Formats: sequence, structure tokens, C-alpha cells
Amino acid sequence: MHSESNNLTPADLQSEAAGLQPETTQVEADPAPHEVLTNEQIHSRKTLRQVLQNVGALGISTFVHTLIFIALGILTMTPEILESLEMVVLNAPEEEIVLEEEMVTVELEEDMTPSEEINTDPTTAPTAGVPTAIGAAIFSEAQFDAEVSDSEVEPTEMAASEIKLPASVSDSLLTTIPLGSYGDPREVVDNIQQAMDRITQELVFMLEESDVLVVWVFDQSESMRNDQKEIRERINQVYTELGLADDAAGDHLLTAVTSFGSGYIRHTRKPTSNLELIKAAINEVPIDPSGTELICPAIVRAINDHTSYTSRGQRQMALIVVSDESGNPENNVQFLENAVQAAKVAKCRTYFLGREAVFGYPHAYMRWPHPQTGTVHWLKVDRGPETAFVEQLQTNGFRRRTDAFSSGFGPYEQCRIARESGGIFFMLPTVEKNLVRGEADKRRYKLRAMKPYLPDLNSRQYQFAKRDETPLRTFIWQVILDLNPLNEQTAEIIEMRMRFSTDSATFLRQARQEQQKAKTYLIYLANAQKALESGYALRESELNARWQANYDLIYAQLIAYQARVYEYGAALEVFIRNPKTAPLMQPPNRRLVGWDITGQSKLSAAEVSQPYIERAVELYNTVIELHDGTPWSERAAQEINRGFGLQLVPVYRAPPRRVPSGVPPIPIPKL
Repeated sequence: MHSESNNLTPADLQSEAAGLQPETTQVEADPAPHEVLTNEQIHSRKTLRQVLQNVGALGISTFVHTLIFIALGILTMTPEILESLEMVVLNAPEEEIVLEEEMVTVELEEDMTPSEEINTDPTTAPTAGVPTAIGAAIFSEAQFDAEVSDSEVEPTEMAASEIKLPASVSDSLLTTIPLGSYGDPREVVDNIQQAMDRITQELVFMLEESDVLVVWVFDQSESMRNDQKEIRERINQVYTELGLADDAAGDHLLTAVTSFGSGYIRHTRKPTSNLELIKAAINEVPIDPSGTELICPAIVRAINDHTSYTSRGQRQMALIVVSDESGNPENNVQFLENAVQAAKVAKCRTYFLGREAVFGYPHAYMRWPHPQTGTVHWLKVDRGPETAFVEQLQTNGFRRRTDAFSSGFGPYEQCRIARESGGIFFMLPTVEKNLVRGEADKRRYKLRAMKPYLPDLNSRQYQFAKRDETPLRTFIWQVILDLNPLNEQTAEIIEMRMRFSTDSATFLRQARQEQQKAKTYLIYLANAQKALESGYALRESELNARWQANYDLIYAQLIAYQARVYEYGAALEVFIRNPKTAPLMQPPNRRLVGWDITGQSKLSAAEVSQPYIERAVELYNTVIELHDGTPWSERAAQEINRGFGLQLVPVYRAPPRRVPSGVPPIPIPKL
């Protein structure tokens, strides 16, 4: 019933980008011991620029060279842009992630009751083809005068019944969707039912204009099985509701089903109106064990495979993409504009049923206990960022980030395609019960507060070219790159060890090594702080609230992280001079496996770190006040709650359960 292609990339765009799989890199080493951290040695170190040159960290000079703009859907990314995106496609962290902070799980219940009628509540389903207020505002960067934006304007109380439109106007508003108009890149829904109800409305309005072809594009990830099941169960009700309209009878509405992972599959030989064939096709969607999602080439392929049904202008096409990930980062960089152009040329409205992007970071991590051994693995999921280029620090001060802070928006690529094609990005709740940290699913950040902070959904090329005109953004981007632990060479300097050996000699060697790294890292942070301080006047003249918030938060983090890194070195010194002891075993069978760095309220070097802490807390509180109701405020509050003191505590683990002889081991999935 289906045909498969192992290569998702269109024939004229063959590239090594397809099927990329990052390798794990071990960055912990055991060189010879070094001297103890001292203030004099810190201040005698090289400048930030010299250190970066020596270790090969990325510099800002690579971003001011020639750009090549390509039209009509064939996008050739310049080496500079590819290098600037390097941070989101480099090596993944070790599978076993050690966090210094407590992991908090998120559990949300799904409403699996099938819809009985179309949801027409205007508070949850805006008029078809007309973006919501926040969607409309995203069409261009918001420009705000500080004095004006600070003033409070009381909202006007007006009931919906008070608004009366002439019959001719109201009729056209509810039935006409102008081709070429912008779509809505952010519509928050509580469940798949609400999204399906809204899609049903969209199809009704399209059917009043002409026949329609709907192409479903399903992600083959294992994490999508529940979503596919619910859509299959609800699709009968959707088509029943559409059957109430005369235009939906017979073959006026055709459906095709496709899916993607590292490859692409057409599950319907040709579009059909047979509900049983449609549901059977959805059942055929396999699980791709590769963990690769080439979403942009899949969209191009799905559109091109079905343009013959719309080429004569007698049938409109709508694409519905169902995926909980943002897709392979490097592949997205290379083929996003091809997907945008394909949708525009085919006049294909593209709808996404997706999840919220992680705030300023490309990945989230899912807890997965192995069903046979009981060993807990943290699996990487591509879930962001919400912007074309990351705008937040990729480090938590000690290592690469592992949080799941919500951005309030969907992944950049999906939102851009939805907006440019006249579709909608439906932001579903984050239903994972084991997503790292408790910050997930903050989708309902204050709507009014978020409007000035909308991400730029223009093309990467456009944003890259405009960066030269905005020096503040150049400063911030340089700091992010210079402190990027996703770059191997930089990680060797700024990725701090969080678990230490139980053997005393090995512990001492590891501790001295990390103290030496901390000295260099402190220089990185101090020079990055000075770089931002030199650009403070640019922050004052910056009118975009999003970039003001980026500056404010990162500046506070740079000062806070200096205090934490100094406390890190001091905590190791305290342990070296006054070692703790711990039993080798705990009942029933838990063995001592190491000493972990974790937080505490007591400071080990308050005479040095306290002034930094006080200043950082002051700046974080300013972020909370200035950017209330936004991810920046949430992040600042969490940074304060983390505390600044550190200590070493013993860690115990039970041995993994043995897999019975003859039983095939269950592989670790790739989401």
C-alpha cells in the first residue's frame, strides 16, 4: 500500500546533510596535577580573545563576510551561516547525564474523549485565515519606545455581542482565506481535539471555495505513537462533521497519508476519500529507530508528490504535519527555505501539530529507564530553539544545559513554514511525564506580556545580513559563541566535572585539573562580562524588547556564574583539606560510585564570591521586574533559587539487572 524512498533529499539537492548522526564525545581527562586556584594567577591570565584563539573557539569575525541569497526554493547556505549554526549540530553530551540540580518530572493527562462537534468557541478558535493578535504581531519585529511601553493602558471591556458587522462583511470574513496571506505561527491548544476542531473549520472554509486535498505528514518517532492513535480515532468524527456540508460529499475532499524519519514513505498510493483506507494508512506509519527527523525535505517531497492533483487549479492543498520535534538541526538549516518555497509555489497551507520549543536551546532530555536493566538513560530530543539562531547561553554555568525551560513559542522552522504558507502552528501541551525539570509546558505565558518578545521569523539569511546593523546583537552572539559548550574545543575549558572518583589519589588529580580549568573559565566569564558592559549604551538604544531581555539575563548570568565557578574551586579545596568519608555500600545492594558536586546554602569562599552574588541577585530581580510574565523572568527566578554554595556528596547506585540468557537485549531508543 505504500512506497518508500530511503533518501528524503530532493534529487537536485543531494547532500551529506541527510541522516546525520552525532557522535558522543568524552571530554573528561586526567592530566597531571596543577596548583590551587589563586586570585593573582587569575588576573594574570590572557585576555578572552587570546584564550579563544589558542583553543580554537569561534570568533565573531567569521560572521561579517559575503552572503549569498538564493531565490525560487533552491537554498545554498554560506559557510559563514553554517558555521554560525554549528552549535546546534555538534556532538551530543554523554548519554548518562549528571545534573547538579534535582530533576523534577512533569505529568499532564491527555483528554482522549473523541470530539462530538466542532469547537466554535471564539476564545480558542480564531476566524479561519485570520491570525490571532499575537500571530499577526509576529509579521515584523516589534519596535517599542521604552516610555510608551512602560505606561499602562486599561483594556476596554466589550462583550462579543456588542460588535456588529454588516452582513456582507461578516459573510466574507468567515468564508474567504486570502491566498498569500500570513498564517498564525502560534495558536495554543489544550489537546489534539481542539487542534482537529480548528483544522476542520479551516477545511470547511476551503471547501466552500473549491475541492481540497489534505496530505498528512507523520513523524515516525516512537514518541509519536499516542498522537497518531488519537488522530486515527478522531479522524472519523472529523470527516463525519465535514460530511454535514454538501461540498464535502464524494471526492470533493481527498486525503493522502505520508510519514518521515530518516526516509520518507507514501502510505496511500493515491489520495482517497475512503475512511477505512485512510485509517489503515495511518496504522502503517512505522517507528524509525534512527532518531533522525528530516522534516523539511519531507514537506517538500509530500507537496511535490501531490501537486498533480492541484496543478489545474481546481483543488486546493493543505498539509498537516504531526511531529513533537524540531527536526535534524543541520538539515533544517540547509532545507528550510526549500520547504517554504515549495509551500508557496503550490499554494499549500501547512499546519503543524507540534510542541513548544525549549527556551534558547536546541535540545530537551527525556528520562528513559531501561525495562530490562533498570538503568536510567537521558535521551536527547531536538526541541528548539524558537529562533533562527540561539539567543541564550548554552551553558548552565558548569556544563551544557539540560533544562526544559519553555520559550512560549514553537520551533523556528515549523513556525516559519506555517506563517509563510498561510497555515497555523498548533502548540500542544508538553505531555511527556519524564521531561527534565519542571519548567516544561509554560505555554500560557502572559499573552500581553509576550507580544513585545516575539521571535523574528524572517529567513536566516535576512537575519544574518541585518546583524551587522545591530551591534548589540553582535556582542551577545559573540558571548554565546565564546561560551558555547556544544563546541568541543570550548567544552574542554568550560565543561566542569560534576562527579569525582572514590579513589583518593584519582580524586586529587581530578580536583586539581578542574581547579586549573576553573581559573581559565573565570577569565572567559570576566572578559565576556566586560564585553557586554562596553555595549551597555547599545542596550539602552535597542528598541526591541526581546533583545533587551537577552542582554539583561545574560549579563546577570555572567556575574552569577563567576561566583558559582569560584565556589566550585573553593568547594573542591575544602574537600581536599578535610575529606569526607562514606560507607562503600548501602542496603540492600547500592554501591558507592562517586562524589557529586551539588548545591548548598553555605558558601565556601564568601569573602570573594559574596559581592558577585549580591550583584547577580540584584540583576536577576531587575530581569524579573522588567520582563515579568516571560521566559526571561522565569529563568532569572530559577537562577536565584539554584543558590550559589556547593558541596560534594556521596552517590550510590544499584547494579543493573541482568538480562536473562537467550533474551535479546532491548536497544536504547533514539527519539
